[in-house]
Amino acid sequence: MKQWLHPGFWVALLIVLALGLAPIFSQNAGLRETGFTILLAISMAISLNIIMGYTGYVSFGHVVFYGLGGYTGMYLMDTWGAPLPLAVLGGGAAAALLAFLLGKAILRLRGAYFALATIGVNEAVRTFVSNFKPFGGPTGIELQFSVYKQYGGAADALWLTYYGVVGIAVFALVFSYYIKTSKFGLGLMSIREDEDAAEVMGVVTPDTKTLAFVASAFLPGMLGVLFFFKNGNVEPSDAFRLGFSIESLVMIMLGGQGTLLGPVIGALGYQRLRGLLLTSDVMIGSLPLKDFQLVIAGLLMLIIILFIPAGLVGWLRQRFAWLRRILV
Repeated sequence: MKQWLHPGFWVALLIVLALGLAPIFSQNAGLRETGFTILLAISMAISLNIIMGYTGYVSFGHVVFYGLGGYTGMYLMDTWGAPLPLAVLGGGAAAALLAFLLGKAILRLRGAYFALATIGVNEAVRTFVSNFKPFGGPTGIELQFSVYKQYGGAADALWLTYYGVVGIAVFALVFSYYIKTSKFGLGLMSIREDEDAAEVMGVVTPDTKTLAFVASAFLPGMLGVLFFFKNGNVEPSDAFRLGFSIESLVMIMLGGQGTLLGPVIGALGYQRLRGLLLTSDVMIGSLPLKDFQLVIAGLLMLIIILFIPAGLVGWLRQRFAWLRRILV
């Protein structure tokens, strides 16, 4: 249990707990909504970091697990009357199953070929769901108001989903740190550094990569259920929004890929910037600044690649030796 005493883990955990508990103690609905968005982004970034940061495989289609998980959970609640906790687990399981099946195929690809394949998978699943009648086709699934009565009404259900996202964020952080410090995580990082050498050293790379892909998919599958249950409906355009995957990539690169604290810091910083853009009245010509959200995300990614490829946490570790004991 000595590995859990690493100060970097506790720094990241304190940040997540502070973000999560502030709305609960204040009972502030506005703070709750902001906290929900930030914690969901942190959890998504942590999950993507497992396959991208630890294993070195860049996925542009990570949102496919979020969307499929959301659809599965909503279907279970709407059609079968499943309780929210069971629907959340069902969404995570469906996403993990998809990752397992995909992992056996597309993880044979490397570099840009894998990244492009993930975009294709997201579009293929979105098209399939748009034409799948049990999932509502192009109109999606909308929950009846009666579904929320068993949770005390819509207002109480909002708090329930918030408690859920806090729990998933904490679990994601612990889960990610456990992987990073385990023998399995060492195998993932050896694949990231040199996959051929890892195979020579005895790492069963196909199985290891697939298991990492499954682990990274389970978390967004659960998050999708909570998000769409909170909204009351799910549609293909929202569930499989490619821009969400791109934003998750920016969050990881901003904070530092392959680190534990990086996705937390990157997601927090990016979401605060995004919030400022969305509420800004500044105009660029005849267009509001909020319409340039993804443009700014792209510029951020370019700046990070050119000047701080290790991200904020990586840059601090390189510049200040004493921080290497704290930042992990």
